[in-house]
Amino acid sequence: MENGGYDSLAAFVAVAREQSFTRAAIKLGVSPSALSQTIRNLEDRLGMRLLARTTRNVSPTEIGERLLQTLAPRFQEIEAELARLHDLRDKPAGTIRITTNEHAAETIVWPALEGLLQEYPDIRIEITSDPSLVDIVADRYDAGIRLGEQVAKDMISVPIAPDMRMAVVGSPSYFARRPPPATPQDLTAHECINIRLPTSKGLSIWEFEKDGRELNVRVEGRLVFNSGRLRLRAAMNGFGLAYMLEDHARDYIADGRLVRVLSDWCPPFPGYHLYYPSRRQHSPAFALVVEALRYPK
Repeated sequence: MENGGYDSLAAFVAVAREQSFTRAAIKLGVSPSALSQTIRNLEDRLGMRLLARTTRNVSPTEIGERLLQTLAPRFQEIEAELARLHDLRDKPAGTIRITTNEHAAETIVWPALEGLLQEYPDIRIEITSDPSLVDIVADRYDAGIRLGEQVAKDMISVPIAPDMRMAVVGSPSYFARRPPPATPQDLTAHECINIRLPTSKGLSIWEFEKDGRELNVRVEGRLVFNSGRLRLRAAMNGFGLAYMLEDHARDYIADGRLVRVLSDWCPPFPGYHLYYPSRRQHSPAFALVVEALRYPK
């Protein structure tokens, strides 16, 4: 047994409670001789005798009894807390903190976790909607959710949504004034609604690909937003073309309020992924959250 402060004091409390080196050694999982040596080292360090030893029993000295009365309640508190932590290890409970963007939070995360919370009342969830890429370790999040291509390679990554596509959309009234673009290069002649990136603060480049050919286009227009909802609203009101996730625009395309163009230049890409550090030990509650979000089910 190591002669560190905590171990030595724990050894003394065990022997004083059991009044036997043999029984205390069995409880601590050490040999009686190692336990006896630990107590001798503690007494030498303190310069006082803590235990009175006879051939038949062991009992605290007056000083030892005083020390025992001081230490015993504290060790009981520590033991009780360790027992509670052990229960938490096996029982789904505790707070899970997740950072994501608003779209994933509303369409994927909350619908998946709502039922989980009803089934496990001791699990607490904190969802922070943030469009920027945050350091989940530094900011003490349990996990983050971003598009698959945005997840760092040193993270464990779990898909929680199918592949996605981008969409270029405009209103019927806009296309009544201008012909639809046939290629991404044609966008330079159109009024486009720009995107302000949350991390770099620059304007987003519109990315396209077809038959292995990639094209990046810098567009121009009178409007710049960092809000997907405002881009959608401006596009529906005829202010220009918007570039957004297909999911954002699908219902409006279906009912005719938006017209999609350049769809053959927008191939699928990995959708939302939950990610977390590989080195972190996770609780049963976190494991349940991962399985509730995992795609496909």
